[in-house]
Amino acid sequence: MRDMEAENIIEMLHITKEFPGIIANDDITLQLRKGEIHALLGENGAGKSTLMSVLFGLYQPEAGEIRKNGQVVKINNPNDATALGIGMVHQHFKLIDVFTVLDNIILGAETTRLGFLQKREARKKVEALSERYGLKVDLDAKVEDITVGMQQRVEILKMLYRDNEILIFDEPTAVLTPQEIDELMATMKEFAREGKSILFISHKLNEIMAVADRVTVLRKGKYIGTVETKDTDKQSLSNMMVGRPVQLEVVKDPAHPTDVVLHVDHFTVPSKSHKRNAVHEVSFDVRAGEIVCIAGIDGNGQTELVYGLTGLEKSSGGTVTLCGKDITHASIHQRGANMSHIPEDRHKHGLVLDFTLEQNMVLQRFREPRFQHMGFIRNGEVRTYAEGLIEKFDVRSGQGPVTTARSMSGGNQQKAIIARELDREKPLIVAVQPTRGLDVGAIEYIHSQLVAERDQGKAILLVSLELDEVMSLSDRILVMYEGEIVGELDPKQTTVQEMGLYMAGAKRSTKAGEQA
Repeated sequence: MRDMEAENIIEMLHITKEFPGIIANDDITLQLRKGEIHALLGENGAGKSTLMSVLFGLYQPEAGEIRKNGQVVKINNPNDATALGIGMVHQHFKLIDVFTVLDNIILGAETTRLGFLQKREARKKVEALSERYGLKVDLDAKVEDITVGMQQRVEILKMLYRDNEILIFDEPTAVLTPQEIDELMATMKEFAREGKSILFISHKLNEIMAVADRVTVLRKGKYIGTVETKDTDKQSLSNMMVGRPVQLEVVKDPAHPTDVVLHVDHFTVPSKSHKRNAVHEVSFDVRAGEIVCIAGIDGNGQTELVYGLTGLEKSSGGTVTLCGKDITHASIHQRGANMSHIPEDRHKHGLVLDFTLEQNMVLQRFREPRFQHMGFIRNGEVRTYAEGLIEKFDVRSGQGPVTTARSMSGGNQQKAIIARELDREKPLIVAVQPTRGLDVGAIEYIHSQLVAERDQGKAILLVSLELDEVMSLSDRILVMYEGEIVGELDPKQTTVQEMGLYMAGAKRSTKAGEQA
């Protein structure tokens, strides 16, 4: 660990940033040493991303100052930040989908000669950086055609291409597979060894303990403290973050499943990107009173399976029966009569970002007599309903129910979707990455809510890339590999290592313990 007297490369002193109805950063001081990995930890809406956006020039603070190498600097915009060697990978990537990877990396920092773009030189530099740090990407692929893990590599290469020495990672692992997370952690450690300084926003305690030298904790916009990771543990950090002891393990009784709610038989969904099917003849049941989890490495057909079940994609074979009714060719609206859906992509399929929070809360319910009369929305009823859900699920936003969804933190957007979907009281809940981007306090609450829904007789189909969540929340695990279910496992009788073999395609079976 570095010397306590190590020089600070960045100091953010007494930073205050306000938005309508909320003080996002309230007199916060943060010091980053040269060559360290410094984690910024806090609940959803604690002010972490806002503070880093101030450092990157996206926001101007109402009070406080920023120093680099002891000198006061003024960062009016991201160009000023880049000139000072500060780069940022945002939680929601800032890439242009229809541009190639190479074009995205050099955009805004193009090498020109006599007014002509020098792409060959840029390509050589990017290829050298890619090779050096093990960040392999297809430079000629369009961003819209690559995985989110690859998109993140593009964002990191953008920073390296600009020779940034201070690297900000905002929730960098929220959309990555376990393997990609391990690769990113190794890359961050390599950056630190080379003398780069890293600010790492996260609320995943395992990752912070694994890579960070120090941790600064924020809670509700205020500075709580900075600790050395070698002198603390996960429970202490979660207490600092939430302000109370947090149950880090899922507490639940054994499941008592009853009738089949969802019956999937030889279900096939075609692939958009290659010839073989994304989902190939998949069959399984989900019964009332159980949580069945689809596990697997990202990109093995889980997304297409959910799209097919919820009606977002058309299937090409097999049947889906929900509550005894064939819904294979039913519309999304018809399926919604018996199904709640917490989607994988909260921006694309979960929210209308420019609607208010209260409008988003009634997206599927505004036709109900409670919320409309003779075609006119009963705004008072919508407001009352939204306020109840906001309080129950602790959805934090600057202006409560009238906050625009786009302006909320990613974690609070997620909580809003979960609140809406669980309150719809449907027999089947399809929950895809339900705790993505949530802090430990929110995860504890969401897990307890899902278990409570199970105990009330709901059928829950969970899709998760978080192996801890898969093992602790599931009653049965179905592992997907290359579009097929290759194993059915009992979480009480298997290990993460065994599940990993199925996920990698090294092992197949029809039932847990019955190897084919």
